[in-house]
Amino acid sequence: MSNTDPQQLRSLLAAVARREAAAFRALYDATSPKLFGFALRILNRKELAEEVLQESFVSVWNNAGSYQAGLAAPMTWMTTIVRNRAYDLLRRLDATVEIDADTFDKDVMEALESTDPSPLDALSMDAEAKALAHCFSRLEGLHRQAIALAFYHDLSHSEVAQQMKLPLGTVKTWVRRGLERLRTCLTRLEGA
Repeated sequence: MSNTDPQQLRSLLAAVARREAAAFRALYDATSPKLFGFALRILNRKELAEEVLQESFVSVWNNAGSYQAGLAAPMTWMTTIVRNRAYDLLRRLDATVEIDADTFDKDVMEALESTDPSPLDALSMDAEAKALAHCFSRLEGLHRQAIALAFYHDLSHSEVAQQMKLPLGTVKTWVRRGLERLRTCLTRLEGA
């Protein structure tokens, strides 16, 4: 398998959850180049990206049974694992994570909502996920970034403030207001 077709990846993840080594190898072969490139963009060092990729695939092997297709596409799920491992490594190395807000927002938005979804992607993304992606895209860029760091990367408000180089109170306010706006937007969409 040379591409990252979501349906094929879902099948491989299901087989990995059953501990099928051949499926794990096929999953690795299909996704590791893209995931390695992603880790390398965050870490900027080949040896660190290789370490993160290895740790990430151990996590995929151990957690494939918990993958839920309704919550995320397979590549999104695995990319999140790689991203979290990369940030964990940077924290362990006591490095400062430089986040380009424009690129970061673009990556997050592409993971949540494709502007031109394939029929397969459209079927896999349920109405609630589309509604959340729509509402998330309407938030201000820095508010989106703060929420994404807090919830997608499981960072504390203090860690988000440190990463964004902002006062803790500002980050707390942005996250609170952003969540309120998401709730309001989702409520409006439900009523429509």
